[in-house]
Amino acid sequence: MFVKICGITNEEDALLAVALGADAVGFVFAPSTRQVTVAVARDVARRLPPDVLTVGVFRNDPARRVVEIVNEAGLSAAQLHGHESIADTQWVRQRVQLVIKGFAAGDPALAEFDRYGADVALVDSPSPGSGRVFDWSLAEGAPMHRKVLLAGGLTPDNVADAIARVRPWGVDVSTGVEAEPGRKDAVLLRRFIDAAKAAAPAGAAPKPRRSDGAAPFDWQVD
Repeated sequence: MFVKICGITNEEDALLAVALGADAVGFVFAPSTRQVTVAVARDVARRLPPDVLTVGVFRNDPARRVVEIVNEAGLSAAQLHGHESIADTQWVRQRVQLVIKGFAAGDPALAEFDRYGADVALVDSPSPGSGRVFDWSLAEGAPMHRKVLLAGGLTPDNVADAIARVRPWGVDVSTGVEAEPGRKDAVLLRRFIDAAKAAAPAGAAPKPRRSDGAAPFDWQVD
C-alpha cells in the first residue's frame, strides 16, 4: 500500500514520515495554511532518500508555473488538485516524471482519466483539501485499472475500512495525522502508516521509485 503524507512544512516532519514508512511526501504550493515556499520544499526534499516520491501540490496554476516550481524545488512529481484541463495535464506530464491528477469523488471527469495522461488518479472529498470524510461509494467511479490514490478525511482509525471498501492503490493524508495545521503528530503518523500497510490487499502493486542514484539520507545519524 502506497502511503503519501501531504502538507509537509518542515524537515522534521518529512524525515519522521519517511522513517515510519511513508512512500511519498507532499508540499502544498496552493493557498493553504500548509503552503510552503519553493526554498523550503527544496531544502527538505534534498534531505530525503532517493526512493521517496516528493510531490508538489498545485491547484489551478498555469502549467508552465507547475513545471518551473517542480524543477526549481527538485521534486519528482506534480499533483494537480484543481480543474486543470486535459491539455494542461498532458503538457505537465511531458515535462515532469510523474503526475497525480486529483478529482472530487463523484466527478464525471473521472471517466475521462485516461485522456489526461496522468500516472495516478487521486480521489478526494467533494470539498478537496477539507480533510472531511465522504461517502466512499462515490469513489467507485474511479478507474480501477489505474493507480488510484484515496484521500479525504482519512485517519488512523478509518484508513483500514477505507482501503477495504475502495481497494485503492494508495492513500493520502494530511489533516488526519496533524497535531495542528502544518505540524504532524508522531503517534498519529505511526498509527496511520502501520494501519494502511497492514490493510494492503495481497499482491498490491509496488510503489514508483526514483532512479537518480543519490545516496539515501540517514535520519538516525544527523
